[in-house]
Amino acid sequence: MSCDVLVIGGGTAGTMAALTAAEHGADVLLLEKAHVRHSGALAMGMDGVNNAVIPGRAEPDDYVAEITRANDGIVDQSTVRQTATRGFAMVRRLESYGVKFEKDEHGEYAVRQVHRSGSYVLPMPEGKDVKKVLYRQLRRREMRERIRIENRVMPVRVLTAEGRAVGAAGFDTRTGAFVTVRAGAVILATGACGRLGLPASGYLYGTYENPTNAGDGYAMAYHAGAELTGIECFQINPLIKDYNGPACAYVANPFGGYQVNRHGERFVDSDYWSGRMMAEFAAEVASDRGPVYLKLSHLPEESVSALESILHSTERPTRGTFHAGRGHDYRTHDVEMHISEIGLCGGHSASGVRVDDHARTTVPRLYAAGDLACVPHNYMIGAFVFGDLAGVDASRYTPYEGELPLDQLQEAHELVYRPLRNPDGPPQPQVEYKLRRFVNDYVAPPKSGARLSLALEAFERMRADIAAMGARTPHELMRCAEVSFIRDCAEMAARASLARTESRWGLYHDRLDHPRRDDASWFHHLDLRKSPTGAMEFTARPVAPYLVPVDEFRPVGGVSRHLGEVHPEQVAVAGVREAAPVAMRREPDVTGAPARPVTGPDAPATPRLLGLLSLAEDEPPLSALVPYLTDPDPTVRRTAVTVLTETVPPGTGPALAAALADTDAGVRAAAAASLSELVGTLPPEPALRDGLTAALSQADPVARATALDALRVLRLGDTGLFADSLSDSDVAVRVAAVRALASADAAGELARAAAADPSREVRVAIAKALAGVTAGRLDDTAPAGPGPVHSALAGLIDDPDALVRAAAYEALGTAGCPAPLAARARAALSDPAWQVRAGAAAALSLADPGLAVPALAGALTDPNADVRKAAAVALTRHRATEDARTALATAVTDPDADVRAYAARAL
Repeated sequence: MSCDVLVIGGGTAGTMAALTAAEHGADVLLLEKAHVRHSGALAMGMDGVNNAVIPGRAEPDDYVAEITRANDGIVDQSTVRQTATRGFAMVRRLESYGVKFEKDEHGEYAVRQVHRSGSYVLPMPEGKDVKKVLYRQLRRREMRERIRIENRVMPVRVLTAEGRAVGAAGFDTRTGAFVTVRAGAVILATGACGRLGLPASGYLYGTYENPTNAGDGYAMAYHAGAELTGIECFQINPLIKDYNGPACAYVANPFGGYQVNRHGERFVDSDYWSGRMMAEFAAEVASDRGPVYLKLSHLPEESVSALESILHSTERPTRGTFHAGRGHDYRTHDVEMHISEIGLCGGHSASGVRVDDHARTTVPRLYAAGDLACVPHNYMIGAFVFGDLAGVDASRYTPYEGELPLDQLQEAHELVYRPLRNPDGPPQPQVEYKLRRFVNDYVAPPKSGARLSLALEAFERMRADIAAMGARTPHELMRCAEVSFIRDCAEMAARASLARTESRWGLYHDRLDHPRRDDASWFHHLDLRKSPTGAMEFTARPVAPYLVPVDEFRPVGGVSRHLGEVHPEQVAVAGVREAAPVAMRREPDVTGAPARPVTGPDAPATPRLLGLLSLAEDEPPLSALVPYLTDPDPTVRRTAVTVLTETVPPGTGPALAAALADTDAGVRAAAAASLSELVGTLPPEPALRDGLTAALSQADPVARATALDALRVLRLGDTGLFADSLSDSDVAVRVAAVRALASADAAGELARAAAADPSREVRVAIAKALAGVTAGRLDDTAPAGPGPVHSALAGLIDDPDALVRAAAYEALGTAGCPAPLAARARAALSDPAWQVRAGAAAALSLADPGLAVPALAGALTDPNADVRKAAAVALTRHRATEDARTALATAVTDPDADVRAYAARAL
């Protein structure tokens, strides 16, 4: 095959690279060893963005400084700054595709503060459909003319000639056919090396990262001659014990969840995206204060239900089943956490292929993007940004016209088909288990020169085991090739860890025999490459001067230090054989499915259904789908809704709105889910407004709530329409009405509903909504008096329910806290409910300092850690006063880690 731009990997970065290169006029070939529709780390969606730099909520330079600190200064700031400055435009681009990010009632991004400094977390409560949305973009007619997708094709080597990348070689994982590609440029987007360490759960593929990401791109870049960097800086994450899924602190923390030891104490002082945090976490797990838990049982029902709806449907849909199988419920059981196996990942740590700020590697015309590229803590948005950058730059090139290198083709052919010569050889799972067992035993931190040296000996012996592996099918050939990639990555990880003779990045590179950070010798990137002789050699490259100054580090650049090969230590004999035993030396302690059509288990495979599924492969107009949308069989109608959502022809919005009135509950649910997924991309046409308005009278509350949300987002409703739903019998519908009224700044209607609604959940929603209403904060006819917003909040702080009072006080921390309400907030600091005391502290953040600061200083001695934390955060608003700074200084020794951290940040 031939193309201008070859993209290897159809996940996050690869999909964006292909789209951008095609938009710039290139003919693109996208190779994916699975199926692009459901491949990569985004396969089951994403629950949020960890690094959204949204104007007005965060500054790019602040983000660059945070990532620099998190990575102990070893960063190329020019690459991190690309994510910081281009991330918001990427959020908007994704939104135009139909990806949904959480917004408030006014359409502003609902960014949350989870890290100690800066608000960067943007939730995606409906993020399960991200990959489906991207696949829909790839299938647009104009993209299909430029992008050729070859699924089930696994490249194993990037081909180079004349000093540059010219294509790739691989094979079809279904037919076994050998595949060669000549290209003008090659973009590697194969994700992390997730299958490196062996997970504690005991499942070979039960890894924290996507297990299909076996380090393919790391190995291909290395053998193509590209430099890799930071490979000694491992990825290690908190996860659920016995279930290799994330603990999802980024999701739970904004709801009030947090991490505690077995005594219920918060213990994490470091920021959440640093290796030092993982070192604290590991120490707590190993101490007598372990195990460690994600605490959710203290949360109200509304918060727990919201968390379940996110955590059990996005990223790990089996999570709910896992908890149910153990008889656990977030309401009664906190979630035991543990530590993941090690992996290599640029997006969540700092280990990957070296790239510049245009995603170019050190091999001309070879690019890397996503978790494969070393752009520290790049996450999903960074993967999209660098996929876009790679697509733009690579689109300049046309296919290589020379002969493809025969020696490299022969090497790739041997790598792929060698296991067929040994069909009865050791099976791949056994060889892979043995290899990854060595990784756990010798490479996982804490590291030592002796264990790393033993690792290198073991990995060298494993070459013979890998060469002897047997296979009989193309699928088994794929798995065998992956084992060779894992071995390459394991050797890189061990040699790089042996080369850096210091400890850095907390748990990520903790050397027992070199326990201190050594900036004098090691304030460098550690780059590795394949030498002309085939050996792995290293270079220490000084950190370039920063674009954004960071007080703790002052890089000056300079000349790189060539280290050459790194040889293992002599560890075959434990000491001199003739010597007598000696006393043990004690060193001092150093603290330094895809969305498939819903057919149901008993649905008949009718010709109509098969015809519809066949039609879905084209771009059918709405007229072609109408017969299926009105089919007598609800299975066909549900499938038609799915196809409609995937293809989105003109008229999709009104058709989905009409489906909200379907007689079958399953069809209505599918239509509601589709409307929620597509609402940001649907044109706000009158026919859609009419259909949504009609749905407000449907008996199904899901249809009514969905219609209200769509009318709000598309700005198709009005105050009168929304206010009518405040009397709905269903709580979820009334909550949707509250959000809709808030988007219309309908302070009066919200104020009238505040005291009348019988549901605590609705009254809490009203309190939160009033915080964002800009109209009605002061009465126009009496400027000195309270407007409807503050009048309503004044009523809600007298509510009999503690959670409503807490929400009302917290809202005053946004809407403003005039003197009469500030006095009540001060009094509420002695309320029996800690939630009310925490809300009152938040309210005082906007009160007059003369009243607020002494009260908040007293709250720093509250027995509840969350109240003390709220007081510390509120005092940061008053830190211009000497009394506030004095109070904060007392909090830096608080027994709670969060209180200490926020106080220290403020000072």
